[in-house]
Amino acid sequence: MSHNTFGHLFRVTTWGESHGPALGCIVDGCPPGIRFRLADIQVELDRRKPGQSRFVTQRREPDEVRILSGVIEDGEHLVTTGTPVSMMIENVDQRSKDYGEIARQYRPGHADYAYDVKYGLRDHRGGGRSSARETAARVAAGALARLVVPGMRVRGALVAMGGKAIDRANWDWDVVHHQDNPFFTPDSAAIPVFADYLDGIRKAGSSVGALIEIVADGVPAGLGAPIYAKLDQDIAAGLMSINAVKGVEIGAGFEAARITGEENADEMRIGADGQPTFLSNNAGGILGGISTGQPIVARFAVKPTSSILQPRRSIDKDGREVDVVTKGRHDPCVGIRAVPIGEAMVACAIADHYLRHRGQTGKQ
Repeated sequence: MSHNTFGHLFRVTTWGESHGPALGCIVDGCPPGIRFRLADIQVELDRRKPGQSRFVTQRREPDEVRILSGVIEDGEHLVTTGTPVSMMIENVDQRSKDYGEIARQYRPGHADYAYDVKYGLRDHRGGGRSSARETAARVAAGALARLVVPGMRVRGALVAMGGKAIDRANWDWDVVHHQDNPFFTPDSAAIPVFADYLDGIRKAGSSVGALIEIVADGVPAGLGAPIYAKLDQDIAAGLMSINAVKGVEIGAGFEAARITGEENADEMRIGADGQPTFLSNNAGGILGGISTGQPIVARFAVKPTSSILQPRRSIDKDGREVDVVTKGRHDPCVGIRAVPIGEAMVACAIADHYLRHRGQTGKQ
């Protein structure tokens, strides 16, 4: 299988399967001299790992990262050498027997049928290479990407789940990381609402989707290109590559189709520091494929988890009609753990464009 790599100068290749011994990534093109601690990588993986609340899969994976190459030690820090950075995460809690009954059945909503048609075989044990377990490697790469662009901060939040949404007037980034908030939501009032709603979904053996918003601050103006290397194009591609994502929008996104040109235009003035300032950010920090220096805002929609306990009609590899029930441990809302994954993909895209911009113009 080809196409396991994304990026141009900051280039990430992921490897491994859901029920294999390990998975990981190789980051090629990371500049030399970046100082970090292993904990800087691990903290991001800890945000994504399973088993942290009743609202996510109960698979117990420590997701401890090991860095195998591309760094040298300097006291408590690691320093990149400019050579490929290889990171590995072991799988320790696979239960392949949970998938025995569906070895020849195509689960509705999953990639089983399409995968089998393309390759002539599939790994039924949790989806193999197509499992969302692969995204742990992306989060590791994204943790490194955050350090490439000086002053950049990438944060994400869950803003809607099924038919429930936050009140944006209550937005508080500090709430997102609170230990009593299992949903990565910025609205404290939404936490009990989401909890009650998802408990009902979970107990019914069903699932529900979610909407995630990613905001990148401190991104310099000028990243991207106007035709085939648009910054928003690559951000959208990265987000669409995440498992179960079915839609992406930048800035006002689809809402821009419902408003007038006067409402949509991000008017400009000269700020107190003599620099241009924008009066709104409907463009999501990107115009003509190039960053404006405003916060970059992207949202993506995650469909309901396809692995559910409710029987669904399908067929098997032998052409027989069957009713499929997917056993095992699954997220009732896979969108919850998609927040750090979305952050990682946005960070990787921006880091890649930062290095491309520096290579083309010589500007930092």
